[in-house]
Amino acid sequence: MPYPWYETLANSNEIRQGDFIPECPILLPPTDLNINVSESEEIAFHDTITVQTFNTIVVSQSCDLENNKLDIVLVCPILPLEEFFDMLPESDRSTRGRAKKLEALKQGNLPSYHLLNRDVDSGVEDFHIVEFRNVYGVNFSFLKSYAQTITSRARLLPPYREHLSQAFARFFMRVGLPNDITDLQ
Repeated sequence: MPYPWYETLANSNEIRQGDFIPECPILLPPTDLNINVSESEEIAFHDTITVQTFNTIVVSQSCDLENNKLDIVLVCPILPLEEFFDMLPESDRSTRGRAKKLEALKQGNLPSYHLLNRDVDSGVEDFHIVEFRNVYGVNFSFLKSYAQTITSRARLLPPYREHLSQAFARFFMRVGLPNDITDLQ
């Protein structure tokens, strides 16, 4: 019997790593924010901050969440596989290009992305891609309140949750060296 990928939560304010948070409101700061750091007065940003919703997955560690050690929860955008392919250059959208990208996703050879399986019984009706290049912080108290309003959401289960965590860590621990080793003799 295969391991299940997901469990379904209904109106739960419990947050763990691997939780899907659909239509999560994310605050996006302006691109031209000029603040004098030495000033201690409060600055009003209500006219310059944008709120955008994303389908997300929680990537903060469950142990930190369960022990209330975080004020800000990290989430990453997730998108259905077809939307991922729609974002790619035309050359990668061909049948051959799609097959190569899909195989690279399955093998974990695209560090910016992580492939999640579908499970219709749990409400995850499509394969999803987790995108690690954009990580957002959401206030933990707000996220718990918001999650409780969601009638049905999925939670990634072990060992797939740990696989997501490992992929996230691999993306962030990449090191680009200024000079490669070239003459080995």
